[in-house]
Amino acid sequence: MESEIEEKLYGVFSSVATSLGYSDVHGRIIAALISSKEPLSLQETAKKTGYSLAAVSLSLDLLEIIGMIKKIKNPNDRKLYARIEGDILEGMRNAFLARIHLSINSTLSELESYKGGKNAETIRILEKEINRLRRYVEELAKVNVPK
Repeated sequence: MESEIEEKLYGVFSSVATSLGYSDVHGRIIAALISSKEPLSLQETAKKTGYSLAAVSLSLDLLEIIGMIKKIKNPNDRKLYARIEGDILEGMRNAFLARIHLSINSTLSELESYKGGKNAETIRILEKEINRLRRYVEELAKVNVPK
């Protein structure tokens, strides 16, 4: 019964991660850490998620960068452990905003390379709308996550 509930939890977080533009391994790691009362070793996390050590290690790096987890060393062994760090919703919000900002900046850079051609008016309109989207996302970023 418990493994069925855990698998549902993993599925939910996997879906959330992919809807935010991340891999389902990120969501499964978050679910594994949420369902564990203790920090999980890299090996335990790989076993619980069904992903390789390499995939889990790489994913933990990203999750730490965006502030969702904290990697820690246990002085009693040589294993690397991970635990949830901070508020999950705040972390998902930050991940979402980082992904959108990256996409907006990438698109604006790409549009730069098309300027001056015969489609200059279309490029100007697209650039205007993307900058409008950027302002909208900046306003959304000001909204606090409910506690």
